[in-house]
Amino acid sequence: MTQKAVQIAPSKSIALAAGEIRDDLHEWATIYFATQVTTSPRSQKEQRRDLTLFLTFLRQEFGNTLRPTWSPRASGDFLFALQNTVKVDGTKKWSDRTVNRVTAHLKTFAKWIHQHRPFPLGQPMAKITMLSVGNHLEIERALTKQERNRILDAADQLLLVGGRSRDRHRHGGTKPPQRKSFRPYRNRAIIYTLIETGMRRAAITSLNLVDIDFDRRILAVVEKGGSVQPYPISRQGLAAIRDYLDHERKEDQEKWQSHALFLAASASPHGDGRLNPKGINTVWNQVRDFAGVDKDKTPHSARHGMGVFIMEKTGNVAAVQRQLGHKNASFSLQYSRITNDELKRILDER
Repeated sequence: MTQKAVQIAPSKSIALAAGEIRDDLHEWATIYFATQVTTSPRSQKEQRRDLTLFLTFLRQEFGNTLRPTWSPRASGDFLFALQNTVKVDGTKKWSDRTVNRVTAHLKTFAKWIHQHRPFPLGQPMAKITMLSVGNHLEIERALTKQERNRILDAADQLLLVGGRSRDRHRHGGTKPPQRKSFRPYRNRAIIYTLIETGMRRAAITSLNLVDIDFDRRILAVVEKGGSVQPYPISRQGLAAIRDYLDHERKEDQEKWQSHALFLAASASPHGDGRLNPKGINTVWNQVRDFAGVDKDKTPHSARHGMGVFIMEKTGNVAAVQRQLGHKNASFSLQYSRITNDELKRILDER
C-alpha cells in the first residue's frame, strides 16, 4: 500500500441514478458521502480515510476500483493485509481497534451499495467478522520477571543517582547535587505501586492518602465506573510508599494541601498538586529507560505482568480477577495463554 491514495472528494448534491454514474467505487463513495453520511466532520474525515485505504488497495491489487471487483475474497485479502502490515521497527502498523473501525465503515458502505446495485458475487462484507478486541489482552507485552527486577533495581537507584547532572566536569569532579524539584522517593514509590499491585495508571493518580490501609496492606481506589477496587500490595511496595511519606510528601503538602497520595513538586507552577497520567508516564519512562528495558513496556505492562505472575503461581482465574478487579472473568482467563516466546522455547526443548 505505497502508491498514492485515491481521493474521495466531498459533494453537496448528487442524485443517485443507476444509469447516470460510472460503476466505480470512487463514484459510489462520492454519492455515499453526499447523501448518506450525516456524522460530525471529524467522523466523516475518518470514514473517508478508511475508504480511501481500501480503494487504494483495490487499485494496487486489481488495477481498478470498479464495483464488480469488490468481492468477498477481496475484502478478506484487504483486512488480512491490514492486520499483518508492520512498521520498520517490527510493530503492527494498524491496531486491532483500527482494523475493526475500518471494517465497520466498509460494512456500512458495502451494504448501502448492495441495496441499490447488488454485487455479482454477493455482498462483499456480509460474512466478515470483527476482531475480538475487548477480551484480548496483549500479554506478549507483559513485564517479565527479569524486567520487573531490573526496573525495581533502577527505581531503588533513584535515591542515589536520580535527578543529577551527568556532566562530570560541570561540578569540578565532585558529586553533582540533585535537582530541587526531583522527587526520588515519590518516583520510586510510584514504580513500586504500579508493579506490586497491577494498578492502572489512572488509578495511581486517583489514589488518596486515606486509601492506604497499612495494617491490611491494601490500597483502595475508585476505578472507572465509580466502583472501589481494593489492591493488595507487597511488603516491599508498601515500604516504598512509607519511605515517600517519611521523606518527601510533607514538603509538597505544605503548598498543595491535597488529599492525593502522590503529589507534584511544590516548585510546579500549575495544577492542584495531584499528578496526571502523563506525569506517571514520564516517571515510568525515565526509570524503564535507565533500567535498559524495551520501550514497548508501558505502565500497563506492569498490570499484565501481575496477571501473568498470579496465574503462574496459583493457576486460579479468580485470584487474577480479584487482584486486577476484572468485572468479566474472561479478561482474567487471557493470562493463561502461552506467549509466542514460551511456545518456541517449549518446541526447542523437544
